[in-house]
Amino acid sequence: MNIKYFLLATAVCLASLSGCAIDMSKVEGDVSGPQKDWKASLEEMMPLLGHRNWIVIADMAYPLQSGEGIVTFYADQPYLEVLKTTVGMIDEYPHVFAHIYNDKELGFITEDMVKGIGQLKEGIKSAVGPEASSAPHEELISRLDEAGKLFTVVIIKTPLTVPYTTTFLELDCDYWDAARQKILDSKISGN
Repeated sequence: MNIKYFLLATAVCLASLSGCAIDMSKVEGDVSGPQKDWKASLEEMMPLLGHRNWIVIADMAYPLQSGEGIVTFYADQPYLEVLKTTVGMIDEYPHVFAHIYNDKELGFITEDMVKGIGQLKEGIKSAVGPEASSAPHEELISRLDEAGKLFTVVIIKTPLTVPYTTTFLELDCDYWDAARQKILDSKISGN
């Protein structure tokens, strides 16, 4: 066993026995979750986030991903409220917009499978607009894993316990587009 982890485990055990608290911010690695105010944390991050970053609003069973670039918060608020707040926050910033993806599987869940799913689907559509796309859940998770190798991915878990309700917001530059980039690339290459 690594001595560093042995000492940390010993300190945690001793602290719990004595009633002391450990300042987890002194421990290596990102410590995120319910102890942080997700809104304040996201608001603080927004000017730093840009093209190729992701923000994910997830249900309770969404896995705690461990990639180096992945930051996770827990929002003890209704899923639709967190989704609306996050989309509104993105809209307030002039440098980014979001490509929005929902789990493809959500489209196949019916009322007889999950009571109230129709109303939840309408709420999601209302929060993100009609331009949302869908893709298989595992495909979206893989894209996050890849993005997290180079870029920050922010995951906000909610107490919702309905399957396949994760909304993925892939940020993109709001003041530059693919058409202008293509023209610029053509000029650079001399074509």
